[in-house]
Amino acid sequence: MRKTRIAGAFAGIAIAALALAGCNSGTPGADPADPGEAEGDGTWFEVASEPVEIEGSPTVDAITERGKVRIGVKEDQPNLGYLDPTTGERSGFDVDIARWIAASLGYDEEDIEFSVIDSKAREDAITRGDIDYYVGTYSITDSRKELISFAGPYFVTGQGLLVTADNDTITGKDSLTADMTVCSATGSTSIQRIKDETPSNTEEFDKYSECVEALKNGQVDAVTTDEAILIGYAALEPDALKVTGEVFSEERYGVGIVKGDTAFVEYVNTLFTDGGDIWQAIFDKNLGAAGVEGDQPTVDPVE
Repeated sequence: MRKTRIAGAFAGIAIAALALAGCNSGTPGADPADPGEAEGDGTWFEVASEPVEIEGSPTVDAITERGKVRIGVKEDQPNLGYLDPTTGERSGFDVDIARWIAASLGYDEEDIEFSVIDSKAREDAITRGDIDYYVGTYSITDSRKELISFAGPYFVTGQGLLVTADNDTITGKDSLTADMTVCSATGSTSIQRIKDETPSNTEEFDKYSECVEALKNGQVDAVTTDEAILIGYAALEPDALKVTGEVFSEERYGVGIVKGDTAFVEYVNTLFTDGGDIWQAIFDKNLGAAGVEGDQPTVDPVE
C-alpha cells in the first residue's frame, strides 16, 4: 500500500471513491481497493498498490502500461476547472470528478498528469491519445459523438449570459441586438448558438477568461457559455460582473473518451450511477457554495 498527500477537502471524496471501487462487483475486472483510514488532519488516504484492470479497454490498458493517468481539463473556470496562479493548486467540480475517476482506478494525485486543452482541440487530443479522458465542461452533442465517445452526463446546466454589473439593457438572449457583440470560446456550442439564434455579432477567443477580460474592458457586451461557468466568474468579481436572464439551452457535461472504448464508458457510468453520495459531496464542495443548483443526472445508455 502507499500513502499520498492531497488536499484535505478531496481526501474524504477519494476515500469514498476507493471504497466504491472495492465493492462494485458490477465493474468488469475491478480489483478490490482498501480505502484505508484518514489520519492526522484527514489529508491522507490509501490507494491499492495495483491498478484496476478493465477487460477490453484500450484506455485503461494504456494507463496501466504508463503508470500515469493523462487527463484533459480547463484551468480558467472558477469552481469548475481552475488553476490558482499563486499556489499552483487545481480545483473545481470537473477537476474533482476527474480525480474521482482516477482514484477509483487506483491512481492518486501524484499519478495524474493534467493537460490544459482548449475547446476547439478536445476531439483531436482524445483521438490522438494525448490524453486518456477529458473532463472540462464538455457538452455531449451528436456531432461530437461522431468523433469520440462520452460517459455520463455527470452534470446538466444551461447556456446563459454574463454582463457588467451596471448593464440593465441585456436581460436574456432575446434582448441581444445587431449592434451588440457576444463573446465565447472558439469551438464551443455556445458561440454557434448565438450565431444561429440571435442577430448579434460574435467574438471568439481560445479561453473564456479572455472573453471576461474583453467584457470588463468594454470590447464586448456580453459573454456566453454555460451558466455554471458564468456564476463562477461573477462570484469572483460581484461588483463588476453579473449573470443575467434565464438559461436558454440544455448542456449535458460528459467525460470525453476515445471512440469505441465501450468498456471504459461503462465503467465510468457505473461509477457515477453507484456513487451518488460522492457526486453530491463533490458538487456541494465546488458548486453548492457558489449558488449553483443541480441534481445528479441519469447517465445515458452506452451506444
